[in-house]
Amino acid sequence: MPEWVVERGIGETRFALLEGEEIVEARILLDGVLPAGSIVDARLVSVGTNGRNAVAVTPDGTELLLPHRPAGTTEGARLSLEIAREAIPGIEPWKRPLARPPAQEHRTSEASARPATPGELDRTGWLDLLDEAATGLIDFPGGQLRLSLTPAMSLFDVDGSLPPDQLAVAGARAAAAAIRRLGIGGSIGIDLPTTHGKAPRAAAAAAIDGALAGVPFERTAVNGFGFVQIVRPRRHASLPELYAGDRPAAEARALLRRAGTHVGGLTIAAHPAVIAVLDDRAEWTGQLARHVGGAVALRSDPRLAMSAGHAEPR
Repeated sequence: MPEWVVERGIGETRFALLEGEEIVEARILLDGVLPAGSIVDARLVSVGTNGRNAVAVTPDGTELLLPHRPAGTTEGARLSLEIAREAIPGIEPWKRPLARPPAQEHRTSEASARPATPGELDRTGWLDLLDEAATGLIDFPGGQLRLSLTPAMSLFDVDGSLPPDQLAVAGARAAAAAIRRLGIGGSIGIDLPTTHGKAPRAAAAAAIDGALAGVPFERTAVNGFGFVQIVRPRRHASLPELYAGDRPAAEARALLRRAGTHVGGLTIAAHPAVIAVLDDRAEWTGQLARHVGGAVALRSDPRLAMSAGHAEPR
Protein backbone atom coordinates (compact mmCIF):
# COMPACT_ATOMS: atom_id res chain seq x y z
CA MET A 1 0.00 0.00 0.00
CA PRO A 2 1.39 3.48 -0.86
CA GLU A 3 2.78 5.47 2.08
CA TRP A 4 4.09 8.98 2.50
CA VAL A 5 7.65 9.49 3.72
CA VAL A 6 9.27 12.77 4.76
CA GLU A 7 12.88 13.88 4.65
CA ARG A 8 13.75 17.15 6.38
CA GLY A 9 16.60 19.03 4.76
CA ILE A 10 18.32 22.40 4.64
CA GLY A 11 15.94 25.04 3.32
CA GLU A 12 13.22 22.54 2.46
CA THR A 13 11.25 19.49 3.51
CA ARG A 14 10.69 16.70 1.00
CA PHE A 15 7.64 14.45 0.81
CA ALA A 16 7.26 11.38 -1.37
CA LEU A 17 4.42 8.92 -1.75
CA LEU A 18 6.06 5.54 -2.29
CA GLU A 19 4.47 2.52 -3.89
CA GLY A 20 7.01 -0.27 -3.59
CA GLU A 21 10.30 1.09 -4.93
CA GLU A 22 8.70 3.90 -6.93
CA ILE A 23 7.78 7.52 -6.20
CA VAL A 24 4.22 8.06 -7.43
CA GLU A 25 3.76 11.56 -5.98
CA ALA A 26 6.14 14.13 -4.51
CA ARG A 27 6.38 17.67 -3.27
CA ILE A 28 8.87 20.04 -1.69
CA LEU A 29 7.85 22.48 1.05
CA LEU A 30 10.23 25.44 1.27
CA ASP A 31 11.17 26.76 4.70
CA GLY A 32 9.03 29.75 5.65
CA VAL A 33 6.06 28.74 3.48
CA LEU A 34 2.75 28.23 5.28
CA PRO A 35 1.74 24.66 4.39
CA ALA A 36 -1.61 24.00 2.74
CA GLY A 37 -4.02 22.66 5.33
CA SER A 38 -2.45 24.49 8.27
CA ILE A 39 -4.58 26.67 10.56
CA VAL A 40 -3.39 30.22 11.30
CA ASP A 41 -4.64 33.23 13.23
CA ALA A 42 -5.03 36.40 11.17
CA ARG A 43 -6.62 39.86 11.16
CA LEU A 44 -8.90 41.05 8.35
CA VAL A 45 -7.37 44.22 6.84
CA SER A 46 -9.57 44.57 3.75
CA VAL A 47 -13.12 43.37 3.15
CA GLY A 48 -12.59 43.32 -0.62
CA THR A 49 -15.33 44.13 -3.11
CA ASN A 50 -18.82 42.69 -2.79
CA GLY A 51 -17.56 40.07 -0.39
CA ARG A 52 -14.80 38.85 -2.71
CA ASN A 53 -11.00 39.02 -2.51
CA ALA A 54 -10.71 40.12 1.09
CA VAL A 55 -7.22 40.29 2.61
CA ALA A 56 -6.07 39.11 6.03
CA VAL A 57 -2.64 39.37 7.65
CA THR A 58 -0.96 36.89 9.98
CA PRO A 59 1.02 38.09 13.05
CA ASP A 60 4.30 37.77 11.08
CA GLY A 61 2.97 40.01 8.29
CA THR A 62 2.07 37.36 5.69
CA GLU A 63 -0.85 38.50 3.54
CA LEU A 64 -3.58 35.97 2.85
CA LEU A 65 -6.17 36.32 0.08
CA LEU A 66 -9.72 35.21 0.89
CA PRO A 67 -11.65 34.69 -2.36
CA HIS A 68 -14.86 34.80 -0.31
CA ARG A 69 -15.01 36.91 2.85
CA PRO A 70 -16.58 35.02 5.79
CA ALA A 71 -20.11 36.26 6.34
CA GLY A 72 -20.53 38.78 9.15
CA THR A 73 -16.86 39.76 9.44
CA THR A 74 -15.71 43.34 9.35
CA GLU A 75 -12.38 45.03 8.87
CA GLY A 76 -10.14 44.47 11.88
CA ALA A 77 -11.81 41.20 12.87
CA ARG A 78 -9.67 38.35 14.19
CA LEU A 79 -10.04 35.13 12.22
CA SER A 80 -8.91 31.53 12.32
CA LEU A 81 -8.13 30.50 8.74
CA GLU A 82 -7.01 27.44 6.83
CA ILE A 83 -4.36 27.75 4.12
CA ALA A 84 -6.07 26.48 0.96
CA ARG A 85 -3.17 27.18 -1.41
CA GLU A 86 0.41 27.96 -0.51
CA ALA A 87 2.29 30.93 -1.91
CA ILE A 88 3.44 30.21 -5.48
CA PRO A 89 7.07 31.37 -5.80
CA GLY A 90 9.00 32.30 -8.88
CA ILE A 91 6.98 32.65 -12.07
CA GLU A 92 3.90 33.89 -10.18
CA PRO A 93 5.29 35.70 -7.11
CA TRP A 94 2.24 37.96 -6.92
CA LYS A 95 0.04 35.00 -5.98
CA ARG A 96 -0.48 35.29 -2.24
CA PRO A 97 -1.51 32.27 -0.19
CA LEU A 98 -5.24 31.56 -0.44
CA ALA A 99 -7.14 31.11 2.82
CA ARG A 100 -10.65 30.13 3.90
CA PRO A 101 -12.53 29.34 7.11
CA PRO A 102 -11.28 25.99 8.45
CA ALA A 103 -12.94 22.92 7.01
CA GLN A 104 -14.02 20.23 9.44
CA GLU A 105 -11.32 17.96 8.00
CA HIS A 106 -8.15 19.89 7.17
CA ARG A 107 -5.52 17.25 7.87
CA THR A 108 -3.28 16.71 4.83
CA SER A 109 -2.18 13.26 3.63
CA GLU A 110 1.46 14.26 4.12
CA ALA A 111 0.78 14.86 7.82
CA SER A 112 0.94 11.14 8.50
CA ALA A 113 4.26 10.67 6.69
CA ARG A 114 6.91 8.55 8.37
CA PRO A 115 10.58 9.64 8.35
CA ALA A 116 12.44 8.39 5.30
CA THR A 117 15.23 5.93 6.05
CA PRO A 118 18.79 6.92 4.99
CA GLY A 119 19.09 6.70 1.21
CA GLU A 120 15.44 5.69 0.74
CA LEU A 121 14.50 8.58 -1.54
CA ASP A 122 17.56 8.04 -3.71
CA ARG A 123 16.79 4.35 -4.11
CA THR A 124 13.26 5.17 -5.26
CA GLY A 125 14.26 7.73 -7.89
CA TRP A 126 14.42 11.12 -6.19
CA LEU A 127 17.42 12.33 -8.24
CA ASP A 128 15.72 11.36 -11.52
CA LEU A 129 12.61 13.20 -10.34
CA LEU A 130 14.61 16.40 -9.75
CA ASP A 131 16.16 16.06 -13.20
CA GLU A 132 12.69 15.85 -14.74
CA ALA A 133 11.61 18.93 -12.77
CA ALA A 134 14.69 20.92 -13.79
CA THR A 135 14.77 20.03 -17.49
CA GLY A 136 11.11 19.39 -18.28
CA LEU A 137 12.19 16.31 -20.26
CA ILE A 138 10.56 13.02 -19.26
CA ASP A 139 11.40 9.79 -21.08
CA PHE A 140 9.03 6.86 -21.45
CA PRO A 141 9.32 3.67 -23.54
CA GLY A 142 9.04 4.74 -27.17
CA GLY A 143 8.92 8.49 -26.60
CA GLN A 144 9.56 11.61 -24.58
CA LEU A 145 7.48 14.31 -22.90
CA ARG A 146 8.50 17.95 -23.00
CA LEU A 147 6.96 20.03 -20.22
CA SER A 148 6.53 23.81 -20.61
CA LEU A 149 5.20 26.11 -17.89
CA THR A 150 3.10 29.18 -18.60
CA PRO A 151 1.13 31.43 -16.23
CA ALA A 152 -2.08 30.00 -17.72
CA MET A 153 -1.31 26.27 -17.71
CA SER A 154 1.33 23.54 -17.72
CA LEU A 155 1.74 21.99 -21.17
CA PHE A 156 3.02 18.55 -22.16
CA ASP A 157 4.12 17.84 -25.72
CA VAL A 158 4.33 14.15 -26.65
CA ASP A 159 6.85 12.94 -29.22
CA GLY A 160 8.41 9.58 -30.04
CA SER A 161 9.09 6.75 -32.45
CA LEU A 162 5.97 4.64 -31.88
CA PRO A 163 3.14 4.60 -34.44
CA PRO A 164 0.81 7.56 -33.75
CA ASP A 165 -2.05 5.53 -32.27
CA GLN A 166 0.28 3.70 -29.86
CA LEU A 167 2.24 6.86 -29.07
CA ALA A 168 -0.96 8.71 -28.11
CA VAL A 169 -1.90 6.09 -25.54
CA ALA A 170 1.63 5.65 -24.15
CA GLY A 171 2.18 9.42 -24.05
CA ALA A 172 -1.14 10.06 -22.33
CA ARG A 173 -0.33 7.48 -19.67
CA ALA A 174 3.20 8.88 -19.15
CA ALA A 175 1.98 12.48 -18.96
CA ALA A 176 -0.72 11.63 -16.42
CA ALA A 177 1.79 9.75 -14.27
CA ALA A 178 4.20 12.71 -14.49
CA ILE A 179 1.45 15.13 -13.48
CA ARG A 180 0.95 13.24 -10.25
CA ARG A 181 4.62 12.44 -9.67
CA LEU A 182 5.73 16.08 -10.04
CA GLY A 183 2.81 17.50 -8.03
CA ILE A 184 1.38 19.54 -10.92
CA GLY A 185 -1.98 21.17 -10.29
CA GLY A 186 -4.22 23.76 -11.90
CA SER A 187 -4.89 23.76 -15.63
CA ILE A 188 -2.83 21.26 -17.64
CA GLY A 189 -2.75 20.55 -21.37
CA ILE A 190 -1.45 17.42 -23.14
CA ASP A 191 -0.73 17.63 -26.86
CA LEU A 192 -0.88 14.07 -28.22
CA PRO A 193 -0.11 12.97 -31.78
CA THR A 194 -3.04 13.02 -34.19
CA THR A 195 -4.60 9.57 -34.31
CA HIS A 196 -6.75 7.65 -36.79
CA GLY A 197 -10.34 7.48 -35.61
CA LYS A 198 -12.04 7.70 -32.25
CA ALA A 199 -10.83 4.42 -30.71
CA PRO A 200 -7.21 5.55 -30.09
CA ARG A 201 -8.46 8.82 -28.60
CA ALA A 202 -10.75 6.92 -26.26
CA ALA A 203 -7.86 4.62 -25.31
CA ALA A 204 -5.66 7.65 -24.56
CA ALA A 205 -8.39 9.12 -22.35
CA ALA A 206 -8.75 5.79 -20.53
CA ALA A 207 -4.97 5.72 -19.98
CA ILE A 208 -5.18 9.12 -18.28
CA ASP A 209 -8.06 7.98 -16.11
CA GLY A 210 -6.13 4.89 -15.04
CA ALA A 211 -2.94 6.80 -14.20
CA LEU A 212 -4.84 9.38 -12.12
CA ALA A 213 -7.27 6.96 -10.49
CA GLY A 214 -7.86 7.83 -6.85
CA VAL A 215 -6.76 11.48 -7.08
CA PRO A 216 -9.05 14.45 -7.80
CA PHE A 217 -9.07 15.67 -11.42
CA GLU A 218 -11.34 16.54 -14.30
CA ARG A 219 -10.57 16.31 -18.00
CA THR A 220 -12.01 17.02 -21.42
CA ALA A 221 -12.28 14.42 -24.15
CA VAL A 222 -9.28 14.04 -26.45
CA ASN A 223 -10.22 16.15 -29.47
CA GLY A 224 -9.51 15.40 -33.10
CA PHE A 225 -6.22 17.30 -32.95
CA GLY A 226 -4.98 15.20 -30.04
CA PHE A 227 -5.36 17.85 -27.34
CA VAL A 228 -6.80 17.09 -23.90
CA GLN A 229 -7.09 19.44 -20.91
CA ILE A 230 -6.90 18.33 -17.28
CA VAL A 231 -7.78 20.39 -14.22
CA ARG A 232 -6.50 19.44 -10.77
CA PRO A 233 -6.62 21.18 -7.37
CA ARG A 234 -3.60 23.44 -6.94
CA ARG A 235 -2.60 23.51 -3.27
CA HIS A 236 1.11 24.19 -3.67
CA ALA A 237 3.86 24.85 -6.19
CA SER A 238 4.86 21.86 -8.31
CA LEU A 239 8.46 20.67 -8.45
CA PRO A 240 8.92 22.14 -11.96
CA GLU A 241 7.57 25.49 -10.73
CA LEU A 242 10.15 25.56 -7.94
CA TYR A 243 12.93 25.07 -10.49
CA ALA A 244 11.48 27.49 -13.03
CA GLY A 245 10.92 30.15 -10.37
CA ASP A 246 14.44 30.11 -8.92
CA ARG A 247 16.72 27.53 -10.54
CA PRO A 248 19.90 28.54 -8.65
CA ALA A 249 18.18 28.24 -5.24
CA ALA A 250 16.63 24.89 -6.17
CA GLU A 251 20.01 23.58 -7.31
CA ALA A 252 21.65 24.93 -4.15
CA ARG A 253 19.22 23.05 -1.91
CA ALA A 254 19.71 19.85 -3.93
CA LEU A 255 23.49 20.28 -3.67
CA LEU A 256 23.32 20.72 0.10
CA ARG A 257 21.37 17.46 0.28
CA ARG A 258 24.09 15.62 -1.64
CA ALA A 259 26.84 17.26 0.40
CA GLY A 260 25.15 16.14 3.62
CA THR A 261 26.29 12.55 3.01
CA HIS A 262 29.91 13.57 3.72
CA VAL A 263 31.60 13.48 7.11
CA GLY A 264 34.01 16.23 8.13
CA GLY A 265 35.04 19.52 6.54
CA LEU A 266 34.36 19.99 2.84
CA THR A 267 34.50 22.42 -0.07
CA ILE A 268 31.46 22.95 -2.27
CA ALA A 269 32.28 23.66 -5.92
CA ALA A 270 29.40 24.92 -8.06
CA HIS A 271 28.24 27.26 -10.79
CA PRO A 272 28.62 30.96 -9.80
CA ALA A 273 24.83 31.44 -9.59
CA VAL A 274 24.55 28.55 -7.11
CA ILE A 275 27.49 29.82 -5.06
CA ALA A 276 25.85 33.27 -4.95
CA VAL A 277 22.76 31.69 -3.38
CA LEU A 278 24.87 29.91 -0.74
CA ASP A 279 26.86 33.09 -0.05
CA ASP A 280 23.60 34.92 0.55
CA ARG A 281 22.26 32.23 2.89
CA ALA A 282 24.98 31.65 5.42
CA GLU A 283 22.51 29.85 7.68
CA TRP A 284 22.29 27.05 5.09
CA THR A 285 26.03 26.41 5.02
CA GLY A 286 26.08 26.76 8.81
CA GLN A 287 23.50 23.98 9.12
CA LEU A 288 25.55 21.84 6.74
CA ALA A 289 28.72 22.42 8.76
CA ARG A 290 26.99 21.28 11.94
CA HIS A 291 25.56 18.24 10.13
CA VAL A 292 28.87 17.01 8.65
CA GLY A 293 30.95 18.06 11.69
CA GLY A 294 33.41 20.33 9.92
CA ALA A 295 33.92 23.68 8.21
CA VAL A 296 32.32 24.32 4.81
CA ALA A 297 34.09 26.38 2.13
CA LEU A 298 32.68 27.54 -1.21
CA ARG A 299 34.37 27.62 -4.63
CA SER A 300 32.80 29.20 -7.70
CA ASP A 301 33.51 27.37 -10.98
CA PRO A 302 31.89 28.80 -14.15
CA ARG A 303 32.82 25.63 -16.05
CA LEU A 304 30.27 23.63 -14.09
CA ALA A 305 26.68 23.28 -15.23
CA MET A 306 24.03 24.54 -12.83
CA SER A 307 23.23 20.98 -11.75
CA ALA A 308 26.84 19.76 -11.58
CA GLY A 309 27.88 21.14 -8.20
CA HIS A 310 29.67 18.76 -5.88
CA ALA A 311 31.34 18.53 -2.49
CA GLU A 312 35.04 17.73 -1.99
CA PRO A 313 36.66 16.63 1.29
CA ARG A 314 39.03 19.28 2.70
